[in-house]
Amino acid sequence: MLPIIFFVPFVQLIILVHAATFEMKNIDMYIVDNDMSTTSRQLINKFGGSPFFKLKKTTFSVKEAEEALLKDDADVVLVINSGMEKTLVRENKATVQLIVNAINGTVAGISNYYAMSILSSYNKDIITEWFGVGQSSQIKQINIDYSFWYNPELNYKTYMVPGILVLLVTIISLFLSGMNLVREKEIGTIEQINVTPIHKYQFIIGKLVPFWIIALFELALGLTLGKLLFHIPIVGSIFLVFGFAAIYLLAVLGIGLFISTIAHNQLQSMFFSFFFMLVFILMSGLFTSVESMPDWAQMVDRVNPIYYFIRVMRMILLKGSTFADIIPEFISISIYAIIILSLSVWRYRKTV
Repeated sequence: MLPIIFFVPFVQLIILVHAATFEMKNIDMYIVDNDMSTTSRQLINKFGGSPFFKLKKTTFSVKEAEEALLKDDADVVLVINSGMEKTLVRENKATVQLIVNAINGTVAGISNYYAMSILSSYNKDIITEWFGVGQSSQIKQINIDYSFWYNPELNYKTYMVPGILVLLVTIISLFLSGMNLVREKEIGTIEQINVTPIHKYQFIIGKLVPFWIIALFELALGLTLGKLLFHIPIVGSIFLVFGFAAIYLLAVLGIGLFISTIAHNQLQSMFFSFFFMLVFILMSGLFTSVESMPDWAQMVDRVNPIYYFIRVMRMILLKGSTFADIIPEFISISIYAIIILSLSVWRYRKTV
């Protein structure tokens, strides 16, 4: 169990932080250049110089490019028709076609945004080159100065590390607490414990406190690893993080205890735990914003403990939030812990 408890989570942390990202840096692009002009080559060079696009192939066949889309060999196809430069010179306007593989809507939206930004930039360059600075300056436009708070470098790892730490701590505490009591049932020692003079609350405390301590220790190691390897900022109070984590783990351990009271063996316990973890993770806001979910899903998310801890971790570590800022989450997770622990103890008393 020691490698599972201590070694596996940190291997997962290192892998998941690099793998779980929505950053688009290798968008495979096919170019269909039937114009073969100076203008078309300049446009292609614009895409080639971008860190987001990888020019995989240049062809004269639109059909070949579309087949590449069908085979997932290309994410974006840029089609430049014959006579594009002549039309631009003669009519002061021309069109190009952008075909985006939209199976993954998020990737398609980001790829389209990057491509349109490059096309818009090239359009301004043409206006400046052909008509001079004076003509281009007459175009009305709004200049935007960006200021990125809390993650000024837009480093996706900074956003993901706190959330993945929550998942690793949750998985260990939930699975281990869920299987621990069931193990007593399988080997038959639960009956021997029940006939001893030990009180049931003492028995439950003895079963849960070790995992509570282990989970807090893993959180400390995870934060240390995140700081050393990924340079995550810790703007807020580290004591506030552990204070909230202590209450949060009571809720998670309560869920594990409840699962152990209704499961008859460790296999059932693992399936129950996997079911709850899968739902909790997908609705936690780790990968997608909770605010973007439907209203009913946001209401259901109120019974998701991972949602609260991920939100609080990011608020404290990245924004420097104080206790006053997390009072709603603190009250919610405290009530959650009381209810689920009480329900678990009641269920345990009923079945022994």
